Amino acid sequence: MPDPASRTVHIRVEGRVQGVGYRAFVERNAASLALRGWVRNRLDGSVEAVLQGPDAAVEEILALCRSGPPAARVDRVEILGEGVGAFAGFEVRPTV
Repeated sequence: MPDPASRTVHIRVEGRVQGVGYRAFVERNAASLALRGWVRNRLDGSVEAVLQGPDAAVEEILALCRSGPPAARVDRVEILGEGVGAFAGFEVRPTV
């Protein structure tokens, strides 16, 4: 049974988010917040991620995703869905 205090969010981030360390930024912050899930580049130039963990930590990483690393320019963070999947750790996945 899923933890009721846990939240899973599937997001897409648009802007200048590839070639600026955005995936590493998400991975590093997810690890520091003990989140599970994954992050990857998309061929359309966006970044996609699934973030899972305590609601407060998910809210914190969503705020971080809206600003991104220093070289990024985030135009939009879109929540594609909630409550998808169960993850054991956090990984960077191949581009799709």
